Amino acid sequence: MDSVRSDLPVTAAAPVPGSAPGRAAPAAQSGDPRWRGGPAVAVKILVAGGFGAGKTTLVGSVSEIRPLRTEEELSELGRPVDDTAGVETKRTTTVAMDFGRIDLKPGLALYLFGTPGQDRFWFVWDELARGALGAVVLADTRRLADCFPSVDFFEQRGIPFLVAVNCFEGSEVFAPEEVRDALDLDPDIPVVLCDARLREDGKEILVALVEHAAVRRRSVGPAGR
Repeated sequence: MDSVRSDLPVTAAAPVPGSAPGRAAPAAQSGDPRWRGGPAVAVKILVAGGFGAGKTTLVGSVSEIRPLRTEEELSELGRPVDDTAGVETKRTTTVAMDFGRIDLKPGLALYLFGTPGQDRFWFVWDELARGALGAVVLADTRRLADCFPSVDFFEQRGIPFLVAVNCFEGSEVFAPEEVRDALDLDPDIPVVLCDARLREDGKEILVALVEHAAVRRRSVGPAGR
């Protein structure tokens, strides 16, 4: 698979207590993937989708670090603009982003950025999307139309993406091809079923996305031609 670098820098290794100033920690004491057998490739992945689709849950379930969350309680003032139909039990919402990290394999670190779901926070999407390798669009079949803004966003910017259908308890399960037809997706865009709470499901989604992005990159060439 071709490696792709994002514009997100890899954090420098922390110094060992008692070591000489400026000297990096040895491999055995450092979590920096650059010490794991060669240069690390750090790539940026977005996790998008509609309000309540499970973005925060997915980032938290796969992250190997404690995820950063910017959640706030839903308020009475937001009721006129926050459509909670189908997700009536939701009590919080992401107002900036979620952040997590996972080493998909030695030397390949994925930095995960979960986007806010409501329309009024979409102004941050362009900044979050800068330098992204690809995106996961989480879908909730109870509110499938909420996916269209995410799909349009990534299609217009040429960012590779896949659709992951989060199978909530009690919701009707549809085959991937049915979801593809409903969203009018191109045949080459992967559609997978998942439970965003399960770590293994999340890892399989990320592997599928990286593979899809690599195929897309080879097909258009290094210069995007």
